Amino acid sequence: MENRFFRLGELAEEVGGQVFGDPELALSSMTSLELAGPEDLSFLRDPAQVALASQSKAIALLVPLGVRVPGKSLLEVEDPALAAAQLARKFSPPAKRPAGIHPTAVVEDGAVVSPKAHVGPYVVVGAGSVVEAGVELHPGVVVGRACQIGADSILFPHAVLYDGTRLGPETILHAGVVLGSDGFGYVSRGSTHHKVPQIGRVVVEAEVEIGANTAIDRGTFGETRIGAGSKIDNLVQVGHNVTTGKACMLCGQSGIAGSARLGHGVVLAGQAGSAGHLTIGDGVQVAAKGAVLQTVEKGQKVGGIPAVELRQWQRQVFGSQKLPEILRRLRALEKALARQEEE
Repeated sequence: MENRFFRLGELAEEVGGQVFGDPELALSSMTSLELAGPEDLSFLRDPAQVALASQSKAIALLVPLGVRVPGKSLLEVEDPALAAAQLARKFSPPAKRPAGIHPTAVVEDGAVVSPKAHVGPYVVVGAGSVVEAGVELHPGVVVGRACQIGADSILFPHAVLYDGTRLGPETILHAGVVLGSDGFGYVSRGSTHHKVPQIGRVVVEAEVEIGANTAIDRGTFGETRIGAGSKIDNLVQVGHNVTTGKACMLCGQSGIAGSARLGHGVVLAGQAGSAGHLTIGDGVQVAAKGAVLQTVEKGQKVGGIPAVELRQWQRQVFGSQKLPEILRRLRALEKALARQEEE
């Protein structure tokens, strides 16, 4: 594909920045300092990278306010990380798949597929499902019956929607995502586990992105719901009847047990987890591997097993590192006291 060139001044207008140097520089791509070539724009996230940036072959640099790199044209912005994300998308816009239904796809009677949607090879769309305009269903996607996929959503290969799943517009499901599988619901009597029928559904609101091989279980009754703008990493498990607020972040290998309630903007770091039937308030952050076993009020930062206030957990960890020395000193004191008693 032929490279598109953008002037540095044009990019400055795009992100509300200011040029120091030549605004007419033509730039063909954006990449890291180490990989950049003489037609590339690169970026600094903090002033500590100035020495590395001065050695880069990049012809121009995206920099924080007040940072200067000798010999380079600069695009100064208030938030370099955000501007870099915006410009990377401008240089490398996602390629849209052409509208139409591949001859190997199976679209059952009663399904409604927009003529502006892309249905790729070996896709299955069940009866009663609706696929709206701009949707891309990549090879091997399975859409069950009575599902709805909102406009401009993308389902990458082998994503699976069980019956009744709802996706809002501009949702992205990466390869292997499973939405609507049965929740882990059983009534155990003696050595027998009796399955509880899972008859609810999964609802994913607008602009949610879900990483590869993540599973979100359908509600036992009612819904499992993911709030608008939430981002879910790879290999995440969301149990039945969980609800999350808007703009939550669930990092890799995190897990939420059934019927937990997450507020808006909750962050679960890698391998963090939540027990079921509790509430995690708006804006709560759970550190990596943290286990939330009771309700957490809004705005708190917690960590550890069981999760406690973050500073308390840090003191616990720091204190545990001192235990060997404390035990050594305690044994020494015990021996000293024993000698005194003998005397």
